[in-house]
This record gives sequence, structure tokens and C-alpha cells, in this order.
Amino acid sequence: MMRTNTAGDAVVMAYAAGGGGGRGMNVSELQLIEVERLQIGMLVHLDLGWTEHPFPFNSFRIRSDEQIATIRSLGLARVRYCPQKSDPPVDPAIDPPAAPVAFEAPSGQDTGVESDQQRERRHARALLREQQASLDRCERQFSQASRGYRQSLQYVRAQPELARVEAEHVIDGMLAEITGEQDVAIRLLSEKAGEESSLHPLNCTVLSLLLAKACGIVDGLHEIGLGALLHDIGKIELPDRMRWRDQNFSSAERRLFQEHVGHGLALAERMGLSPSVREIIGQHHEYADGSGYPNALIGERIAQGSRIVALVNQYDNLCNPGKPAAALTPHDALAVMFARMRAQFDPATMAIFIRMMGVYPPGSAVQLTDGRYALSVAVNAARPLKPRVLVHDPAVAPEDALVIDLEQQGQPGVQRSLKPAQLPRAVFEYLSPRKRMCYFFERNRAGGDDMGQAA
Repeated sequence: MMRTNTAGDAVVMAYAAGGGGGRGMNVSELQLIEVERLQIGMLVHLDLGWTEHPFPFNSFRIRSDEQIATIRSLGLARVRYCPQKSDPPVDPAIDPPAAPVAFEAPSGQDTGVESDQQRERRHARALLREQQASLDRCERQFSQASRGYRQSLQYVRAQPELARVEAEHVIDGMLAEITGEQDVAIRLLSEKAGEESSLHPLNCTVLSLLLAKACGIVDGLHEIGLGALLHDIGKIELPDRMRWRDQNFSSAERRLFQEHVGHGLALAERMGLSPSVREIIGQHHEYADGSGYPNALIGERIAQGSRIVALVNQYDNLCNPGKPAAALTPHDALAVMFARMRAQFDPATMAIFIRMMGVYPPGSAVQLTDGRYALSVAVNAARPLKPRVLVHDPAVAPEDALVIDLEQQGQPGVQRSLKPAQLPRAVFEYLSPRKRMCYFFERNRAGGDDMGQAA
């Protein structure tokens, strides 16, 4: 349906509907202007295929500075515009336009030959679409898993066996993402993904499954995933104020909090969970040096699945504590665990976890060797030496920024990790470091050697 807010808009829509052939617009009215001189209100035409830009039509009236920034990001030096139908009309005395030109197809379209610039733009647009589609898919799957987890909690008291079925369905969906020969990356999601109440159990499940796989476990993945998802299920029996761990607990409050492990075991038995899953729930706070609870187990007395979930649980608690102001960056969380908590965890499992997460885990703010700032958004669990990063580029709108794979030859490396507060204000607003880390699986694109691997 044609929108006819103004006569000028009606002309633009008719022009676009005609496939850009100039119907409804006198071609002598079209002139060229440098993209640096574009203004809100100008009626412009882009000499690009519709797949090479994000706008609904090639011809449209500029309504915002964001649209101007997007046009400038397309790599065009000049665009066509109609000064007479711009709003307000461009005053030639103040802003003299370029010389009038007849409308014609851009170079290469008539001959069927695609220029290097056109090819690069088309490739960039295709990668951007693929990148956004992959992120949307990850967030959609995370939201589905979040709903399944919350549904399981709703059933656990009145229909415990149905609660088990819902939880198993969540794990089956996750395992479908990490099985097979294709590499799987750890993907940082946006803050909108899922609900806060399910972030910790899902983060622990995602990372525990990947860590178990990296440790060479094959047959026990389902049990480890289920144990990770339900490790804190006993907290539903605690008072609301006790469900988030607080370092300022009194001795009595700490003892009450620690009872969530026993509550979890009782619920797990009612749900009909297997002994190996119940073992993980009962041991997810046991540490290798005997400092854990409830049984102060040491070393090999802690099951392998429990060692994995205990380590991941500690990492996510450092990144996503009950009080957000106390949160560590993913990079700092790994450093603290290695420097101060190493004795609490199995050395082999810790080494594999650090290698899997990379030096700059997803969510880390970094500065590259060329001086630019970036946010680590994905790490390939099988090739973790360099992350995929979203780079700050003031010439490109954040929603149009391509994720760069630092493993590519010729790309810069990471110079240092930064706390979000160390970023310049404009960079902080552009990269939007997450207040809470939220992870999911992302299958790597076949080949994986192009710019901006799907993220």
C-alpha cells in the first residue's frame, strides 16, 4: 500500500515501484551530491541493487542522521538526489548541487561486469545478513531453552517426572548443537536474551557441555548437561532473599544457603534423575582441596562431571554475581581462578577450560595492536587462540558492523584486555559491554576463512 504523507513521498514510492526507471520523476531533476553533504529531508536515489543496501527502496527521503551514516557506510562517494523535491528544498546559493546528470544504470550493470567495489559491497552485505541471522538463531534457541528450564521448575513440586521430561528436552536440544564434526563456538548473546533467572543455569549448561566435550567425554554428555542445568534446583526451597549467594551472609545464613544442595538431591530423587545426575547436583560445591561442601570431598573422590560443573559454576558466579557491581570481566574471572583458586579445581580440567575459553573469553573488552577497541563476541572452542571481535568504527553504525575473525591472516592481534570503565565513552556506547554474560552455542560456518565469520 502506497504511503502518501506528502506529494514528494508519493513520487518517491511510485518511482521505486517502477524499478528505478524514472517513472513519475523527471530524470533532469536528479543530480549528484557527495555523501558528506547529505542532509535530513533530502530525496535520494541509491544506484545499487536492492540486496546491496538495507533500505526498503532505492529512492527515499532521508529522515534521520542514522540513515545518513548508513548511506556513508555503503562505500559510495556520491549519490543521486532531487533538490526540487527535497524537504526543505536545497538552496543552490547556500549549498550548490553537483551538475545535473541524466539517470542511467551504474557502471557495470548494463554490461554484466561487476566492479571490485560493487563486489566488496555485495559481499559485505551478505556477510552482515548471515551474521545477524546466526545471532538471531542463537538467541531464539537460548530463549527456547530458557522457557523449557522455567517450565521444568514450575512442574518440579507437583509433577516431578514431567519436570524431568522438560529438562531432558532442553538438554537434547543443546546436544543437537554440539554433536557432529563441525566446530562449535561459544557465542556472547545480547542482554535481551532469555530471563535473568535462567541465565546462570543455562550458562553453566552451555559451558559444561563444551568443557566435557573438550575433555573427551562422549557417552556422559547428557548426564553432565542435565546435572549442570539442575545443579541449583534446590534453591527453590530457600527463602527468596537467600537464592542469590551473598558474601556478606552471617554464619547462620551461610548454613541455610548451603542446604540447597540437600534440597536439590531430594528433588532430584523425586524427579527420577539418574545416580550420575544426582551426583553432580550433590557435588557441585565440592572442591579438590577439600574446602567445599557439603562433604569436603578431596580430589578423585569428586566425580568428573561434578568437577566440570563446579569449575564452570564458579566462573559464572564471578562474571554474573548476585550484585552486578561486583562482577568481574570474563578475562579477569579466568585470571582470578588461575591465580587464587587453582587448588580448588582439578588441574587438567582447569587447563582445558582456560584453553577452551581463550585468553579473551566472549564478553571481554580489548584493545587491538592497531590501537582500535573491540569486544570479544565469540570463541571457537576448537581454535581459541584468537576471538572473533566487534570492532569500534565510528564510520559504521553499530548494527551494521561486521564481526572480524582475528585468526585470519593479516588481521591485528589483541594488545590488552580492558575493564569496560576504561573504554572511552563513545566506544563504550558503541560496543555496549554486557552487564551480565550470556552464552550459547554457535556452529561455525563451513570453510570459516572469509572476513567476518558468521557471528
